[in-house]
Amino acid sequence: MNPDDYRIAPKSKVDLSGWNAADHADIQDKELAKAILKENRKVIIDLQERLYAENAQSILVCFQAMDTGGKDGCIENVFKGVNPSGCRVRSFKVPNSVETSHDFLWRYHQHTPRTGIIQVFNRSHYEDVLVVRVKGLVPKSVWEKRYEQINHFEEVLEDRGTRILKFYLHISKDEQKRRIESRLEDPAKHWKYSEADLKEREYWDDYQKAFEAVLERCSTKTAPWYVVPANHKWYRDVVVSTVIRQTLEEMDPQFPKGSVDVSQVTVI
Repeated sequence: MNPDDYRIAPKSKVDLSGWNAADHADIQDKELAKAILKENRKVIIDLQERLYAENAQSILVCFQAMDTGGKDGCIENVFKGVNPSGCRVRSFKVPNSVETSHDFLWRYHQHTPRTGIIQVFNRSHYEDVLVVRVKGLVPKSVWEKRYEQINHFEEVLEDRGTRILKFYLHISKDEQKRRIESRLEDPAKHWKYSEADLKEREYWDDYQKAFEAVLERCSTKTAPWYVVPANHKWYRDVVVSTVIRQTLEEMDPQFPKGSVDVSQVTVI
């Protein structure tokens, strides 16, 4: 499995109908996927500790998906065991009155990572060119400018030492139907179901076009988008964890040198 197969090249044309949401490359079963994920997590946990101690770099990981796309499960599975003191998760819901009284990036900027931190966005600043566009919450003249504004926003973060990874968890419409039905059949999942799920499903094609625009206009060399096949949850987690592991390895955080010559220290 090569995660670069799912990376969107800058300014490339994207047609999501041509992406296989059920792809699992050369990983044929869950057991192999679980083994790879376990090994990836071990490396991520080790490098996260170094990142936190080094206190010079940071990572922002953004997740977007259609409803039932698996953002929560992916975040839980990939970051399981990572020290919470150095890894934060922020979910963005409908903005409140204070947030809407500021510019659209204000509520996101407050939660970008300080040095040493892995910050995860469950939904992100891209909501303001996705749901806002599909539902017509602001005029096109407003949201059309936001793609470039988002690119500039991410450049500011990068200049401060933040690596940015963005994952679109790609499921098929049939898979979404199956997942919604499973929520209806399982009493333990009833709390996850909302009447809005079916209403949002009516906008499937519009959301696909909106995601395609995001992928085409906001995947850059240093802040790439990945279209992750997510029909198979086990493969989804392998792709995401592999990208995060490789990124941390490239960043190569190091434990800082101590301020004391420990060879001269005696404990009595």
